[in-house]
Amino acid sequence: MPNYNKKLNSILVKPAGPDCNMACKYCFYLEKSELFPDSRIHRMSEDILKEMIKQVMHYGEQQVSFGWQGGEPTLMGLSFFEKAVNFMQESGKSKSIGNGLQTNGILINKNWAKFLKKYNFLVGLSLDGPEHIHNHYRTMKNGKGSWSIVVDKAKLLLDSGVEVNALTVVNDYSVQFPEEIYEFHKSIGLNYMQFIPCVETDPENPNRAAPFSVSSVDYGRFLCKLFDLWQKDFIDNTPTTSIRYFDSVFYNYVGLPPPQCTLLKECGIYVVVEHNGDVYSCDFFVEPEWKLGNIMKDNLIDMLNSESQGKFGKIKSAIPEECKQCKWLKYCQGGCIKDRIRDPSDKGLNHFCQAYKMFFEHADEKLKKMADDWKLQQALPEFNQQIYIQENQENTRKIGRNDPCPCGSGKKYKYCCGRFN
Repeated sequence: MPNYNKKLNSILVKPAGPDCNMACKYCFYLEKSELFPDSRIHRMSEDILKEMIKQVMHYGEQQVSFGWQGGEPTLMGLSFFEKAVNFMQESGKSKSIGNGLQTNGILINKNWAKFLKKYNFLVGLSLDGPEHIHNHYRTMKNGKGSWSIVVDKAKLLLDSGVEVNALTVVNDYSVQFPEEIYEFHKSIGLNYMQFIPCVETDPENPNRAAPFSVSSVDYGRFLCKLFDLWQKDFIDNTPTTSIRYFDSVFYNYVGLPPPQCTLLKECGIYVVVEHNGDVYSCDFFVEPEWKLGNIMKDNLIDMLNSESQGKFGKIKSAIPEECKQCKWLKYCQGGCIKDRIRDPSDKGLNHFCQAYKMFFEHADEKLKKMADDWKLQQALPEFNQQIYIQENQENTRKIGRNDPCPCGSGKKYKYCCGRFN
């Protein structure tokens, strides 16, 4: 196999395309049905599913992951995902395989929960917080709120031992309630949280952002308050909750590649597979210009490393001069490129530029201190082991292999410094 620059580590799959059993007012994906006019209902066939998984297992790295999104992927039914797991087991016996399911939770039941637990799916549950916040925009097709159903499904998943993240959209309304949302998620056991700022173009006036979009200043205040709440819950300098943006930013502070693509210098590290096998550059850019091919005719690894995908990835690094002079660029990397184009008044700047400046001004010193502490913790075990080795050479007392290691690690000697003797 050729030596490709981009490795196939993960893909995003839209098995039911843009179809959904809800009608959230801020959803950007429902309109994608216009790309597939030949059918009113969109479902991935078994042939496409099998070919997609076969390619991932053949071209993918040792560790690969599938992200199942929508629309609403559970519309495919449980049997579809049972087939998917069977195909993975048949063709990927030597691989370490991860699965993530992003869902509104409406169709989740005990059978789903049992399956998701058995096969270690990580579930991202769309839940915007307490009832008045969640129901403000997240409604069923009949206009009724979905909050009570989703909360019941959250409890079912958690009680079943499924790993669940809360996926919360920050819009013009929810941005007013950072503490209420954070405390609510904790109260029902959702200690892993992802907050997604919303900005979309107004469908009635393409010269402005949609009314439900959140302003940069409001989002900046939201992030600062959320950061303080997150830090307040630390025990012994260790977080007790996980907020994905803060976790990812921290990677940049310690000099590691962040897991969140919006914080990387370039985009295009994964591809999206739609229900009909069409492959696109990014789930925010499922549009004709960024269609890379089709899974039934083209190879995933070739599409990931194609000229078109390379062109897409480099868009991110084409930042305005104002960004190049910003002291926070090394941490934010210009943010997500879709946030530069949804509101024409931003004129190429990231819509949340001011928010990120506010956040880093507020959190920088604490993040630097956390990074210094983390680096010290990484260095201490090796340092203590070397000191102990030197001292032990002159120490006549015999240390038993099952004794606590004197370096202070808390491990038995045979599992710590004893490994060096």
